[in-house]
Amino acid sequence: MKRPLRPDELNLWARVASTVRPAPGRRAPATAVEAQPAPISQAKPKAATKSATKAAPVHVHPRRPPPEAIEPGRMRRLTRERDPLGPRLDLHGLDQDRARAMLTSFLHRARDEGWRAVLVITGKGSRGDGVLRRATPEWLAAPGLRHLVAGVSEAHRRHGGQGALYVALKRRPKS
Repeated sequence: MKRPLRPDELNLWARVASTVRPAPGRRAPATAVEAQPAPISQAKPKAATKSATKAAPVHVHPRRPPPEAIEPGRMRRLTRERDPLGPRLDLHGLDQDRARAMLTSFLHRARDEGWRAVLVITGKGSRGDGVLRRATPEWLAAPGLRHLVAGVSEAHRRHGGQGALYVALKRRPKS
């Protein structure tokens, strides 16, 4: 038989649950901190119970806004193959650390070579919401790559569809 959770355990779970982002179509996990009263054997005065069961505020960094979408005219030229689509990077099978390092070096190299648009293949993941697919736009919006990226959009079906991204690169500064 399971024992009821103690208030300190509920507080800990509430802190952990507040840092999790639910998958698309799912609700955030309910925090049972306020819903479950303390067991009768551990009953305390109301003031003490209220402070013991209330979760401490957790300071979570707000998510970075996603990078801007590629302009419609440029997107149309990319999908109709009027603009040359530069090199491709396939991140399938990589862990997050290695994928991020490869993405960073790939984008720096592509911009240095003068490419204006590249294709990054992340894959869709086993349930259509893969880790790399979700993380790549956040990496592109990070300060280390923000100065390179002009826009990001989902690729056309023939280039990978939902499992790939077009990344438009900014021009190289004239030296």
